[in-house]
Amino acid sequence: MSAPRLHALLPPLAAAAGALVPLAVALVLSGLVLALAGVDPVAYYRTVIERGLLSPSGLQSSLTRMAPLLLIAASLILAFRAGIWNLGGDGQFLLGATAAAAVAPPLAAAVPLPVALAAALVAGAAAGAVWSLVPALLRACHGINEIITTLMMSFLGASLANVLVKLVFLDPATTVPQTRTLAVAERLPRLGSTTVTSGLLIGLVLLVAVHFIMTRTATGFRLRVVGASPRAARHAGLAVPRLTAGVFAASAALAGLAGAVEVVGIAGNVRADWNPAYGLVVVPLVFLARLNGLAAIGFVALYSVLAIGGESAARRLGVPNSITLVVLAVVLITLAVTEAIGARRRRGS
Repeated sequence: MSAPRLHALLPPLAAAAGALVPLAVALVLSGLVLALAGVDPVAYYRTVIERGLLSPSGLQSSLTRMAPLLLIAASLILAFRAGIWNLGGDGQFLLGATAAAAVAPPLAAAVPLPVALAAALVAGAAAGAVWSLVPALLRACHGINEIITTLMMSFLGASLANVLVKLVFLDPATTVPQTRTLAVAERLPRLGSTTVTSGLLIGLVLLVAVHFIMTRTATGFRLRVVGASPRAARHAGLAVPRLTAGVFAASAALAGLAGAVEVVGIAGNVRADWNPAYGLVVVPLVFLARLNGLAAIGFVALYSVLAIGGESAARRLGVPNSITLVVLAVVLITLAVTEAIGARRRRGS
């Protein structure tokens, strides 16, 4: 191989090593935790890879799990790049899911299925956007810190969704409190002959669109200016309150849409007290991706494989499912520490 070609390959190889070495360290540390818990690390990791990535059913489950996570990643990246800490994604997600679950079954019986599904997705996005109005107005008009208000609204949103499921949209034909179930044949179309919901494509398209808008367009530049320095943005003539409220609404709408995709693409209904807590799970993933939408796809895929494979490994090896959460936590913490060390070195150089 010639010297110029070798020189051209060095940056990609360095980037790959920079991503793989921390992951290898994380897996070694997780293996030590597993060994201390009495679990064979080799058997655990082998099962995770086989069931989360290599088997057709496991790979399809991992891809399906990615669909709502990608939309939440798009929601967070949009907000964070604009300097807004929208940490209310779980409440927006649950209300979006509940709205879609309330709309989809009756509409599917009354109008053409594509119209019913589109209406359910719009209802989910609208529910999320509406739930962001209070934090948005408090931040835009009164400068009140949105970290506190979005977290409070998230808890309220989860409680409200639970009340709606139990009292307003309850399916009386079931013993477990839940909404009416959308039939499998009436859910989002599957990709080819697989079980992967087309919600995956919705998530990929919108995440890439958010990345493009925030990095390549004038609108994204204005939003980044507002996030970096609202005072400078006002001096530049930008409508800071309007842009802030708009970002809040768009971010929350994406989180609500994630809930709708989860219902009309995967679950078919919403059960009482259900909360997968995807919002706070995706926060470290987007920061590890440095708020880059394309890199976030890889981190979401990694998390999905570990989650699906870990759940299967826990069942097969007869260990508590919480061991999967421990492994995921170790991996994320190790990657975060590595990223922090790397950022400090870059600043020092």
